Amino acid sequence: MYNGHVEADGETSVRLLDELIITKFSVGGLDNNVYLLSDRATGDSVLIDAACAPERILDVLDHSHIVGIVTTHAHPDHWRGLAEVAEATGAPTLAHEVDAPSIGHPTDHVLQDGDVVTFGESRLTVRNIRGHTDGSIILIYDDPGGHPHIFTGDCLFPGGVGKTYSADSFGTLLTGVIEGVFDVFPDETWIYPGHGDDTTLGAERPHLEEWAQRGW
Repeated sequence: MYNGHVEADGETSVRLLDELIITKFSVGGLDNNVYLLSDRATGDSVLIDAACAPERILDVLDHSHIVGIVTTHAHPDHWRGLAEVAEATGAPTLAHEVDAPSIGHPTDHVLQDGDVVTFGESRLTVRNIRGHTDGSIILIYDDPGGHPHIFTGDCLFPGGVGKTYSADSFGTLLTGVIEGVFDVFPDETWIYPGHGDDTTLGAERPHLEEWAQRGW
């Protein structure tokens, strides 16, 4: 049963939704999560964060029909494998317009807040949550048969928001996460972070004031 935990450079974990298959695995020394989302009706797939270890990523992709590779933000640990994976699959690359120039591989389609990434009959809504980087994005899948699923990059983790480098950036990120995620989606919403285990909004919501007080 899928529980959101994978070991670094270990096996994949697969979650079956009514209309979407989510494959999660971790690569590299920073335990970067990579997500393969596959539309069950068509087989069209999107990859989130070609972090590193392109050989491993391509092995997991196997014969998947990749129609897009989304990079959640410009920090190199989230795109070191991008060039090789993009070349091997021929898939277009996508990233937020602010972070795209800092990603070490050309971005074919720049994203803005509110854009929708479509693959087969599935859709991901893009939201820009500033603070970790100015162009960080989260990707929201609103499961027609259940609750929302959000791929948060380094914006939100179990136990807190992502790393920031000033008090102002922390305030921006926390506010963005509260207003753009916690104030919008129900407790059942499943969170898939850029590193480590999954969580839910219900598990994290009671700790928001604690995060604000500690400042990280």
